Amino acid sequence: MATFISVPLKKSSEVDLVKPLSKFVTSTYPPGEEQTESLRAVEELNKLRKSALGRPLDKHESSLEILLRYYDQLCAIEPKLPFTELCLTFTWKDAFDKGSLFGGSVKLALASLGYEKTCVLFNVGALASQIASEQNLDNDEGLKTAAKFYQLASGAFAHIKDTVLSALNREPTMDISPETVGTLSQIMLSQAQEVFVLKATADKMKDAIVAKLANQAADYYSDAFKQCQYKENLPKEVLPVLAAKHCMMQATAELHQSALAHQKKKFGEEIARLQHATELVKTATSRYDEYVNVKDLSDKISRALTAAKKDNDFIYHDRVPEVKDLEHIGKASLVKATAIQTPLSQKFTDLFEKMVPMAVQQSMSAANSRKADTVNRLIGSMREATNLCNGVLASLNLPAALEDLSGDAVPQSILEKSRAVVQQGGLQSIEQLIKDLPELLQRNREILDESLKMLDDEETTDNELRGKFNQRWNRTPSGDLYKPLRAEGNNFRNILDKAVQADQVVKERYTAHCEMIALLCKPENELSAAIPSANPTKTLQGSEVVNVLRAQLAQLDEVKREREVLEGEVKSVTFDMTAKFLTALAQDGAINEEALTTSELDTRYGSHTQRVQQNLRRQEELLSQIQVSHQEFSALKQSNSEANNREEVLKKLASAHDSYIEISCNIKEGTKFYNDLTEILLKFQNKCSDIVFARKTERDELLKELQQSIAREPSAPSFNIPSYQSNTPAPASGGPTPGPRSVFTQQQPQAKPQPPARPPLPNITPQAASTSAPVSTPVAPSSTNLPPVAPPSQAQGPPYSTYQGYPGYYQMPMAYNPYAYAQFNMPYMPYQAQGQAGYPGAPPAQQPYPYPQQPPQQQPYYPQQ
Repeated sequence: MATFISVPLKKSSEVDLVKPLSKFVTSTYPPGEEQTESLRAVEELNKLRKSALGRPLDKHESSLEILLRYYDQLCAIEPKLPFTELCLTFTWKDAFDKGSLFGGSVKLALASLGYEKTCVLFNVGALASQIASEQNLDNDEGLKTAAKFYQLASGAFAHIKDTVLSALNREPTMDISPETVGTLSQIMLSQAQEVFVLKATADKMKDAIVAKLANQAADYYSDAFKQCQYKENLPKEVLPVLAAKHCMMQATAELHQSALAHQKKKFGEEIARLQHATELVKTATSRYDEYVNVKDLSDKISRALTAAKKDNDFIYHDRVPEVKDLEHIGKASLVKATAIQTPLSQKFTDLFEKMVPMAVQQSMSAANSRKADTVNRLIGSMREATNLCNGVLASLNLPAALEDLSGDAVPQSILEKSRAVVQQGGLQSIEQLIKDLPELLQRNREILDESLKMLDDEETTDNELRGKFNQRWNRTPSGDLYKPLRAEGNNFRNILDKAVQADQVVKERYTAHCEMIALLCKPENELSAAIPSANPTKTLQGSEVVNVLRAQLAQLDEVKREREVLEGEVKSVTFDMTAKFLTALAQDGAINEEALTTSELDTRYGSHTQRVQQNLRRQEELLSQIQVSHQEFSALKQSNSEANNREEVLKKLASAHDSYIEISCNIKEGTKFYNDLTEILLKFQNKCSDIVFARKTERDELLKELQQSIAREPSAPSFNIPSYQSNTPAPASGGPTPGPRSVFTQQQPQAKPQPPARPPLPNITPQAASTSAPVSTPVAPSSTNLPPVAPPSQAQGPPYSTYQGYPGYYQMPMAYNPYAYAQFNMPYMPYQAQGQAGYPGAPPAQQPYPYPQQPPQQQPYYPQQ
């Protein structure tokens, strides 16, 4: 039976999922049951990864089940956690790389959950192929199981082919490249089809069906062979196995089609197909015998061919057609790559079932932002109306003008305002808050600058190493990876700049009103002395205008109290959009957050918006009436400079009180803003620190791998030196001293000492050479040397070796070498080594022989290979 191909597993480095995921959970969810369950789920996920990837897996369905559960969990958790921000780096080795003598292998580290999913799915396909290859194909259950897992493996590799580039956003390692996994998918599909051929044969199905199945399997193997021809990273035995499988399946198809021809009494076609099958089997046997066993198939075909020929020769005498004239065999496919649809495991339960997807979390964040905008808009419009009301009343000196009819006492409203300012801390509290603002601002700036500096330093180092190693520095550039963080940092910087401008506005308002605020903080007697006195206006105390103004001011106070109640109601409105967002995501696959949130806000805040608008219109009407009444009141008052000065001071005091309240609220809000921003910036700093640490760890691993790779590289390009140019020193003992050789180049040769003179070459014609006496048998060599070889029948040059010479290998000296000397037009230089007999001498006249003779009693010169 032919060998079935299985794929090796990828190996992964250990990754700690607990720390970064727990950090995210604790920072995202408030303490409580939900946070506790999420932290427990993080621990279970880490254990599941160790079980799936941290130990050798048996070739059993239980091991595959663990891999499937981990893959399903990754798919389920991907939309729920922001893995791009968690900086989890996954390192995987190439499945087909065997490393080297110095260790190390091709591996890739990426901070991408898509990369982790791709590699886990590769292991799903690899382990499925291994389980299928271990099945017993002699029984029906084993055949069904093998076909099932081969189709699963094919589907896994096909899914990787379609998704790997988008999942990684960079060039993957060779084992998970689209070309490689596409080839693996085709191989697995071919083997699944072959299993169905075996099952059809075992079930003794009709020959027509088996022939179509086998022909389809041969076609699949042919496609796999074509795809595999240029895949240098696949094991070397894959290609011959595919070629042998193609021959075997084609031969099987021809065998069963020949049986069908026999049934149709087409005996010539039967013989032609069996002959073709025989040729295919011979090809598989002669070329791929070490990879496949085709003896059973060969014997079956041989027996059928012998019987068919015998019957045709003695009985039918049907003409045997050419193979090219035979009708093509049909094809029938019973296999299909299993579609990868989660969950793959039937026992899968989501560990993070109660955690909402990131799309819902982002929609919730956007909805909360819209809600905050709505609340701020309503409350802001009411507070703006209150400030407008206070400003108008202060400009009219109301209600102080109605209380100051005596002209010398401090109005009651001014005394109440003074007491309110003193109770809230007076000038000292505001000055202290204003003094603290620059310190809070500076602290936030330092945190932000330090965070961005970490990114800058790491990016600078990454760019330097990228410039040094060029394409070898094959990791995501830091500049691309840090774009979201830099955008977030720029947003924080803009927020700080706007906060500085707001602080400046508050300080200017404080400077403008600080004198009157200080006056409000003084005791009543000092306050009364500071306010100018005026002529009494007691005649106005019982006038109708005064009564109307007081009634209008009372109505205005009621409007202001109504706004305070309304502001509390607006703040207390709460609602949760989670259920609606989850429903929309489940039904449509996407969330139209703006439409859903706007509709909900209109429902929740519609009535409040109407009440706010009615309140503002009511205030506007009252202010118009108060202004008209005040004009009548002012006309009745006796106008003089003292009264005007007094009224001006009272207006400033009322305005100072309103400004104090507003400035105090603004500064407190600013202080709270800076403190809240500090916590956010600290989280941002931790995020930057985590990703920089992960990048440094990844950088160190990549540097180590590159150093090992560089150490394995040769220091100079390799090239082959012809053996006759090798200047190998002579052996110390055990053989004759070889003649010297020179390395000839196209450059001018250096002057060398001339060797001793040698006798001239004999002038011998080819005819004389052909009639020369035979050479006497040379002395037998020692057991450590090669046996002698008879001299050639015609003159030859020295042999040209296809590899470099090595110590102990010497070229046989020749009297005439047309290759080494003639092409450079160099004269022959005779040579006689010290202590060596003259070599070669002219042969005696009575035995003309054109070749050199070995010195007597010495070892012959032959290549010591």
